[in-house]
Amino acid sequence: MIKVAPSILSADFAYLADEIKKIETAGADWVHIDVMDGAFVPNLTFGAPVVKKIRKVTDLFFDCHLMVNNPEQYIDDFADAGADMVVVHAEATKHLHRCVQYIKNKGMQAGVALNPASPLCLVEEILPDVDMVLLMSVNPGFGGQSFIETIVPKIARLRKMINDAGLNIEIQVDGGINDKNSKLVREAGATVLVAGSYVYGAADTKAAIASLKA
Repeated sequence: MIKVAPSILSADFAYLADEIKKIETAGADWVHIDVMDGAFVPNLTFGAPVVKKIRKVTDLFFDCHLMVNNPEQYIDDFADAGADMVVVHAEATKHLHRCVQYIKNKGMQAGVALNPASPLCLVEEILPDVDMVLLMSVNPGFGGQSFIETIVPKIARLRKMINDAGLNIEIQVDGGINDKNSKLVREAGATVLVAGSYVYGAADTKAAIASLKA
C-alpha cells in the first residue's frame, strides 16, 4: 500500500492549519514535517513547538524528519509535541543505535535517513531496529529541487537488502517527487512518497495525491 506524505515545507505558513486540513481532505496518508537547523542543512524551518500546535488540528500520522546535528537532544521535545515517527540522519549522530532506541523508548516509530551520496552500508546494521529508511532524492535543505535519478537503483538495492534480511520496513523517498517519477520509485521498492511543491502547487490537490499512487 503506497502512502503519500505531503511536506508542509511547501505549505503557506500563514494558514498552516488550513493547509494541513486541505491535504487531509484530499487523501494524504501522513504529514511530512521537515525540521532544519541551519547547520546540518543550509536552511532553518521550525521545531517541536510548531508540531505541538498543529497536532491539535489533525489525526494524520506525523512523520518528523530531523535534518539537524545531534538529533538526540530534540527527541523528548518531539515526543511531547505528538510526533508519531522521528527520522534522524545517519550522518548527523555519532551513536545511531542509541538514538534509534531512544526514539522507540519514547513510544514513537523510528526512521533513519540518508543523503543522496551516502552509501547504504551506513544503515545496514540498524535495519532490524528501524521502522523506515528515508532516501533523499535531492540534497536536503530546500523544497522545489529536481529529482536525482540515480536514486532509483539505490532504492532497489535497499529493497533487496531489506527483503533478504526478512524485514518489514518502509522505504520513503523525499525530493522532487511528481507524477512523472513516482512510478519509477514505487517499482524500485519505495512505499512512502514525500511530495511538497508537487502537491501544494497543484490546482487540484486530491488529483495530485492520487496521481502519485496511480
